[in-house]
Amino acid sequence: MTAVEVSQETFDSLDPATDEVVGTYPVQTREQVEEAVERAREASRWWMSLGFDGRAERLRRWNATITRRMRELCEVVQRETGKPYGDAQLEVVLAIEHVAWAAKNARKVLGRKRRSAGLLLSNHTATVEYLPLGVVGVIGPWNYPVFTPMGSITYALAAGNTVVFKPSEYTPGVGKWLVDTFAEAVPEHPVFQLITGFGKTGAALVGAGVDKIAFTGSTATGKKIMAAAAETLTPVVIEAGGKDALLVDSDADLDAAADAAVWGAFSNSGQTCIGVERVYVHERVYDSFLEKVLALTGKVKAGEQYGPMTMPAQLDVVRKHIADAIARGGRALTGGNVGERFVEPTVLVDVPEDAEAVCEETFGPTMTVAKVRDMDEAVEKANATKYGLASTVFSKHNGQRLADRLRAGMTSINAPFSFAGIASLPFGGVGDSGFGRIHGPEGLREFARPKAVAKQRFAVPLKLTSFTRTDKTEQLVGKLVTTLHGRGGKE
Repeated sequence: MTAVEVSQETFDSLDPATDEVVGTYPVQTREQVEEAVERAREASRWWMSLGFDGRAERLRRWNATITRRMRELCEVVQRETGKPYGDAQLEVVLAIEHVAWAAKNARKVLGRKRRSAGLLLSNHTATVEYLPLGVVGVIGPWNYPVFTPMGSITYALAAGNTVVFKPSEYTPGVGKWLVDTFAEAVPEHPVFQLITGFGKTGAALVGAGVDKIAFTGSTATGKKIMAAAAETLTPVVIEAGGKDALLVDSDADLDAAADAAVWGAFSNSGQTCIGVERVYVHERVYDSFLEKVLALTGKVKAGEQYGPMTMPAQLDVVRKHIADAIARGGRALTGGNVGERFVEPTVLVDVPEDAEAVCEETFGPTMTVAKVRDMDEAVEKANATKYGLASTVFSKHNGQRLADRLRAGMTSINAPFSFAGIASLPFGGVGDSGFGRIHGPEGLREFARPKAVAKQRFAVPLKLTSFTRTDKTEQLVGKLVTTLHGRGGKE
């Protein structure tokens, strides 16, 4: 045993429902992180050389392994997060869909394409292609430890990059499972590596010379990562928090809207960045909608339909938001109780718009429900937030018009979260919810750099970029440009 192994600090991953130790992992040092990035740098040359087809074949191989061993992965997710098996399976299934899409579409999105060279340079061909960045560092969250980081990992790999992955300290076992199964499918080189630890390990990854950082987590941590990455001009893609709204119009299917609100607010203990935290309901249907929401909420039991809070510190945030809402005149029609591990599903009404439960991300099984006079007021209040991640609209006739007006990166109409399951759609937000995109063509391009090439096919007498250019040439070019572009307006 080496001296490094003897002195290696470790930490335990715990089952949040029982505090049982699930696994023990190293707290990797800056030197160890830098060594992992260097290995990834060396492996990247081989991974790039495989081309789209070679990488796609290996990604499909990995995806088949994930699919065949889905139950095994779901059990790891269940033990480290506490979520029900069905919820774990849902995020794994969505991740499988994204692996398949990225592998299939990488060439189509990133491969070389012709562009018009224009009239002045019509003797040229013009092409653009998207090349790998090199090594991508991914820092993942604990709430959806498969689906969310795989939105970066999969697309980065399909684009030709190698990946060094730092999962949350609450879900290192999930990260290890993903990396180990990838190594079974791609044993030749360390294309996809795991590093474990706490915030310092993540900070070490940011400063280790990677070519891009993909981060999912809180807005506060995202700002710290951006500041650190700025020191080396390392680009970042940030998927941070949200305070997402659901709008219910007067013509909405109220049963479907209520079901979506309850699922969106309480599934995964409300620990969902795109979860429903605020609901704005047209006054004509407010009472009926609220009645349906309360009836459905009464059937949702903490510890049955959803698990414990994965991160203990979040209990204090939820408790504080509920207390502030009630102190400011709000009422808890259900729940309101925060235990040592679980939070009861909580429906809050009459909460002022400047209360913490409306303004700040709660990240727990709560929702505020507010009555609005019309959908103009609903849109105005929904947009009155520093966040801008996701949103949901229920309306039979006005869904698209309302969606168009919402300041959010994603909107689902008449169904909850459907944009997350459509692999061709980009995922990401604006404002304090971050920037950049994962998933879809935009997600592939996020992990590639455009390379433009202009090639002269034959020489022409009109030489514009030469000291041999004549006055006659300049006059001819001036007339040509005036003919082409000078007639679009009047003096």
